[in-house]
Amino acid sequence: MTKEEIKSEIESGKAIVGIEFGSTRIKAVLIDSTNAPAAMGSHTWENSLVNGIWTYSQEEIIAGLQSAYADLKSDVQKKFGVTLKKIRALGISAMMHGYLAFDKNGSLLVPFRTWRNTITGAASEKLSALFNYPIPERWSISHLYQAILNNEEHVKDVSFFTTLAGFIHWKLTGNKVLGIGDASGMFPIDTATKDYNKNFISKFDSLVADKKFSWKLEGILPKVLLAGEDAGTMTTEGAKLLDPSGELEAGAKMAPPEGDAGTGMVATNSVAKRTGNVSAGTSVFAMVVLEKDLSKAYSGLIDLVTTPDGALVAMAHANNCMGEFDHWVSLFAEVIKATNGSVDMNKLYSTLLLSALKGDKDCGGLLPFNYLSGESITALTEGRPLFVRTQHANFTMANFIRAQLCTALGALRTGMDILFDKESVKIDSLTGHGGFFKTAEVGLSIMSAALHTPVSALETAGEGGPWGMAVLASYLVNGNGKSLSEWLEKEVFAASKKTTVAPKQEDIDGFNTFFARYTKGLAIEKAAIDSIE
Repeated sequence: MTKEEIKSEIESGKAIVGIEFGSTRIKAVLIDSTNAPAAMGSHTWENSLVNGIWTYSQEEIIAGLQSAYADLKSDVQKKFGVTLKKIRALGISAMMHGYLAFDKNGSLLVPFRTWRNTITGAASEKLSALFNYPIPERWSISHLYQAILNNEEHVKDVSFFTTLAGFIHWKLTGNKVLGIGDASGMFPIDTATKDYNKNFISKFDSLVADKKFSWKLEGILPKVLLAGEDAGTMTTEGAKLLDPSGELEAGAKMAPPEGDAGTGMVATNSVAKRTGNVSAGTSVFAMVVLEKDLSKAYSGLIDLVTTPDGALVAMAHANNCMGEFDHWVSLFAEVIKATNGSVDMNKLYSTLLLSALKGDKDCGGLLPFNYLSGESITALTEGRPLFVRTQHANFTMANFIRAQLCTALGALRTGMDILFDKESVKIDSLTGHGGFFKTAEVGLSIMSAALHTPVSALETAGEGGPWGMAVLASYLVNGNGKSLSEWLEKEVFAASKKTTVAPKQEDIDGFNTFFARYTKGLAIEKAAIDSIE
């Protein structure tokens, strides 16, 4: 579309917006009627470790929302010379799981407990056994039950609990709802009914019946909605919260709030069966839309979630991915500055990433661990970033960077081996997105070697989750009865360009050698956790 056409759409109130809360950035994307990004805004933030809990304060959440929207509004003004006053459809998405619990007055009972916390091991284990279904530590129900096991005083006062996306949506609309993909990270979904599993809800209520709480589980969970269903409209109070200047009008149609897993599926056109995607940034997860149920539960290793329209998805999730690499890049930048050199961070990133392609296929014997936090999939409750090598290892920049990229995928590979080797899951297409693919040539090469399968990148996938959320908001008002997969294929991705990298056998063999070293070296990581506080 031309600049004038987009300007006209914005002025006439046809803009569609998606906002996603990531771990380190909150991003807002405005799309035009062809579903192409037209303007963007962002806000940088970071979680805090407070009293042993990874959290973001309620004030930070609201301030971040407003900052990202203000930045988007500024970008619209800069590019098109108009003020964003009316939005046709809006969607909120965020990192999944975690625990935001409120009392009957809508007051937050305890600080937000994010997905990153690994403090719910006992609850996860007991619920997984009770349901014979994988209930990861990250899931909201694990956090609730762990609080019960801990005899936390606040639990008796819980009137509603939700995810971060559900919280923001509630504040903007007054509706306590959640998209089915995000809901599937709170409590197990029955894919036949497209709702919470009633049998499991009954078992949970029986489990805690002796506590004599005034609430029942179903009554404090958000209502489940499918992609394309009406999730309410933005209220006057919601518009004022999003845009304190008062210039934004109320009335925008709201899409069901989703998790970053669901928006990643949308952004990579991976909602149909036998498709999959890999989201790699601060954390990393791979998702495959299944043709049938898995033969057994793999608690702590494979999660079961859903697409935004309710199809069953197997997900291998790791808490740690590129966070430690970012710390190393910052260190290298500091060294350059100390020698009075100038630093272009984009150039530094691309230079370091490209060097990985020149490294030894097995990383020359170098072994880093990127565990900034605990990692459920490898049974470690805390993190200790490490770098280990023998005196005979080939210690070069290329090998060091390649090793950092390979270790970022170590925990992920642990989970994916189950799907490939034990469940014989078939994938027709696997698409990557996120910061790991910042330099696509490198990211695709390392990822395809790690998963021994071709991996693709779409030109639009770089827009990531916020764009995927905006597309879901567009589907709400433009779906016209088509299934989500059909609509995406015909209306969004029909003309998209795709880059695919098939792994070379030498790269697969090299990663396998590294992965064997990584697996054996987990004992070193465990010793560091036990020995260093």
